[in-house]
Amino acid sequence: MKQLAVVAIGGNSLIIDNAHQAVEDQYRAVCETANHIAGMIEQGYEVIITHGNGPQVGFILRRSEIACEVAGMHHVPLVSCGADTQGAIGFQIQQAMDNEFKKRGLTKSAVTIVTQVAVSPEDPAFQKPTKPIGSFYTEEQAQALCKAHPDWVMVNDAGRGYRRLVPSPKPQQIIEKDVIRMLAGQGYCVIGVGGGGIPVVPQDDGTFKGIDAVIDKDFASSLLASEIDADVLIISTGVPKVYINYGKPDEKPLDKVTVAELKQYVSENHFAPGSMLPKVQAVIDFLERGGKKAIITNPESLEEAVAGRTGTHVYP
Repeated sequence: MKQLAVVAIGGNSLIIDNAHQAVEDQYRAVCETANHIAGMIEQGYEVIITHGNGPQVGFILRRSEIACEVAGMHHVPLVSCGADTQGAIGFQIQQAMDNEFKKRGLTKSAVTIVTQVAVSPEDPAFQKPTKPIGSFYTEEQAQALCKAHPDWVMVNDAGRGYRRLVPSPKPQQIIEKDVIRMLAGQGYCVIGVGGGGIPVVPQDDGTFKGIDAVIDKDFASSLLASEIDADVLIISTGVPKVYINYGKPDEKPLDKVTVAELKQYVSENHFAPGSMLPKVQAVIDFLERGGKKAIITNPESLEEAVAGRTGTHVYP
């Protein structure tokens, strides 16, 4: 029986450098990752792909800001930016995967699911937004934006200008999890939970309403893997393995590690917030919810990692 894997790829991994940010450049990066994921599938895995969207949301917001400044058009709500990137990035991954399947003679198709993720309106993150998004503004521009959008929080970002801060609540439920599970069970390569999912909050009548926030895609991927009983959660990053004492003369790669050992390393501050720490925490959450195995590695090492020849492998 094939194993079910959730593979999370970062939005930043689709942008090689500042000189290669165009949509065509991002697609070439997607194709490279798709090649390695297809290699995993040939090893006998059913794969659900999740992805980040940080830079891409920033691009949409900036276009919206310019359109507002130049032509008086409306600002695009952050929640809509998330949905836009799910469609655009999902399309690129879907096309790249389908092309890889055809090249390899695999009778398989990819499909993208625009995914909502429920968050709690009582999450403390809504009282203290911490995630900077969008462009830098002068103090005068920031004041004007706050007047136009009373619910916005603007702060001076290290003297570089003012930026908007948004909440980053923890994911509580993947709304489309049953559809994702069903399609994966039918052999489709599913792309879902893009950018951590579109944040929604439950209403008193049982419906959901979108809300401006940013959900960490690694936490959302971890929750999805738990809710669909995935065999393995794979989180890609910029290095083939997780390191302790990273960047120091005594840095050490982690090959196989338990949750208890990983939590000890977290307590010793080995992992940088906003970088490796959320990936490590997402893996810990998945395994503590009953997951059997997780891997952290870079996209180009996916095939070698699932074969056990590289990557950091984490067990309960």
